[in-house]
Amino acid sequence: MNYPLKLSFKILAIASQIYIRDSNDQLLGYVKQKLLKLREDINVFADEQQTQHLYNIKADRVLDFSARYNFTDARGASIGSIKRKGMRSIFKAHYEIFEPGGELVMEIHEENAWIKVVDSLIGELPIVGIFTGYFFNPAYIVSRANGGSAVVRVQKRPAFLEGVFAVEKVGEMSEAEEVRVLLGVLAMTLLERARG
Repeated sequence: MNYPLKLSFKILAIASQIYIRDSNDQLLGYVKQKLLKLREDINVFADEQQTQHLYNIKADRVLDFSARYNFTDARGASIGSIKRKGMRSIFKAHYEIFEPGGELVMEIHEENAWIKVVDSLIGELPIVGIFTGYFFNPAYIVSRANGGSAVVRVQKRPAFLEGVFAVEKVGEMSEAEEVRVLLGVLAMTLLERARG
């Protein structure tokens, strides 16, 4: 993959549409989230017409704070999962990424929780809230499990009526790890967006 990657979506869209592009602005993935689903079931496609299915992210239960989101490829083979780290994630986002066998391999931590708190509070104000995307931009670090080295940094970019996240590679990863991390970042972005 050609880094930095860009995840972008319209804030006011009825159904979430997320575009994943590389540094050459080439489309790597497209997600159109279905409305009114009690259990998250997200499909990632290679194109906007949704003709080539690449991956699936599916919750293992309905509306649960600690649901596990399983990643599968187009054939249905497991390639890993992500889970929010319970009570630690209430104030500061913390997610764990697992291999298909269930071994913890990566973690996602929010760099500064106060940015998200201020963004959420000011974002609720009429008119002023529209502009918070320009000033308060949270960042997340994806690192190897148990205090290992960082491999990716995810930063929300200033944007008006659009959510844009830059995914920058800061450490070495295998191709399988890159896919697992990208799906984990995508799931985390959707879950954090739902939290405000």
